[in-house]
Amino acid sequence: MSRDLIITCVSLLIWGIGEGMFFEFRSLYLEQLGADPVAIGTILSVTSILMIFVHIPAGYLSDRIGRRGVMWAAWFLGVLSTWLMAFAGSLTLFAIGLGIYRTTAFVSAPMNSYVTAARGKMRVAQAMTLVSAMYNVGAILGPTIGGLVGEQLGLGKVYLLAAVLFTLSTAVILNIKAQPVQPSAAVEQQQNGFRLGKQYWLILGLFFLATFALFLPQSLAPNFLQNERGVSLAQMGRLFSISSIGVVVVHLIFGQLDAGLGFILSLLTAGTFSALLWQGTGMGGYALGYFMLGGFRTNRLMASAKVQEMVAESQMGLAYGLLESVGAAAVMLSPLLAGYLYDNQPAAMYPVSLVLVAGVLILSVVFVLWQRRKIGKATEQP
Repeated sequence: MSRDLIITCVSLLIWGIGEGMFFEFRSLYLEQLGADPVAIGTILSVTSILMIFVHIPAGYLSDRIGRRGVMWAAWFLGVLSTWLMAFAGSLTLFAIGLGIYRTTAFVSAPMNSYVTAARGKMRVAQAMTLVSAMYNVGAILGPTIGGLVGEQLGLGKVYLLAAVLFTLSTAVILNIKAQPVQPSAAVEQQQNGFRLGKQYWLILGLFFLATFALFLPQSLAPNFLQNERGVSLAQMGRLFSISSIGVVVVHLIFGQLDAGLGFILSLLTAGTFSALLWQGTGMGGYALGYFMLGGFRTNRLMASAKVQEMVAESQMGLAYGLLESVGAAAVMLSPLLAGYLYDNQPAAMYPVSLVLVAGVLILSVVFVLWQRRKIGKATEQP
């Protein structure tokens, strides 16, 4: 593993602890600040709107001016927004801080490009899942700490501690080296535009549907568990930690597979989350559900690995950015439906998600089989 990949992993490990402390509790904190289920779903969606628009410019800039600088910008913005949330005393100010923090998701495209270029002899899926696994090793500890701190001192203190950890993570990431900008990137994009084939757009469509279906039951799951099933903050912290363990395990296993097969299996794995929370009656079932939810993050990385197979290195950042924008759109829209369903029948979001996942699973199998058949025919031609 290269030096820069190790530094990135260490920084993400620390960031994972900090983000894990507060991120999954945000809907509960919004509730404490006075938001009802519909308002929570709306705030989570609205604060995600900018995610749709920041990925493409970030990916484009990483191709044009370099990946490291764009990554650093995301780290600094994350630190500033978390300090803002830590000292927010109102729902409005907290929502603003959360919205700013959500824009830091633009780091995905330049970081995936950076990891792809720094992977050495590793396959793209292996490198991406390894780096993400290190983040989630930190996220294993974060929710448990956050749940305990939140229960003893209040959720507001959780954000303060997270801000300190983010500052440390930023100090670490500043040590990565710059990567050379592909000299053909500017000319290629200006002369030829951003040209991609049918398979790329099909992947984007499948990724949107998969993300929408899988994220739908997640945004209000903490409220459902607390209000409908009597799960405490400390217990939820342990569930979120178990989810991060699931991410690490699923990453390391599925990262060894073909990206298409990994996409299907991660979709199937994460889809069981809804069934287990819907029908579960105790912590054992909820814990298994959150463990299986680890496939949600793996699904995104498998889609990214498929995209890498279809684009030139000089347009890699832009291609990743477009993929992340599509995923952000799904993450923005699904809480709106979740809030509506929860307000009418709290458990309704789970069967709806299961139906959607089943449909996407069928489409994904058809796509992978079609792609393999197409590749096979191309190989047979003289």
